[in-house]
Amino acid sequence: MSTRERILDAAAQILRTRGVALATTKEIAQASKVSEPTLYKYFEDKERLLLAVLQERLPGLSRVSVRPGTGDVEENLAELAHAVLDFYQRSIPMLAALFADPARMAAHRVAMSRHGGGPDKAVAIFATYLRAEQDIGRISPDANPDAAASLLIGACFNEAFLRYYAQGPDADAAPRAFAEALARAVVRPLV
Repeated sequence: MSTRERILDAAAQILRTRGVALATTKEIAQASKVSEPTLYKYFEDKERLLLAVLQERLPGLSRVSVRPGTGDVEENLAELAHAVLDFYQRSIPMLAALFADPARMAAHRVAMSRHGGGPDKAVAIFATYLRAEQDIGRISPDANPDAAASLLIGACFNEAFLRYYAQGPDADAAPRAFAEALARAVVRPLV
């Protein structure tokens, strides 16, 4: 296993158990058996490391391949929603402490923006997909892709948060049937 992979594995475990607000690069370096300067050779800062963990260890939407004009819109949205639910369930424990600390949250927001990350990306991906479906006539021209995407992503986040709240970081995964129900609720008014 490469040094970078060891760092990512250690970071994923520590971020999941301690959260991004409490985890330190020193702790991650020790757990991955490298020096802190070595960690910084691979990741320029803690936020870049967090982004790598989110993208490579909690792939979410990157593992889903749906193309406008193929398959069924409702099934495609269910696939996307299920991936987002899984991502949120695994990332909320890492990020929850940031919500309680306005200064850290502001710094995190700036750093994530600098690296091209942030929670708005999922809504943008869904809205882009829906807009493309609208452009080829599979969704009503009167539909609002941005609002529909926000509703679906918001419902996914809410479900993941409720599971985390009720069961903790090892909460049962949301069933695919829930993602299908969300997709159905969003798609039916759009067609």
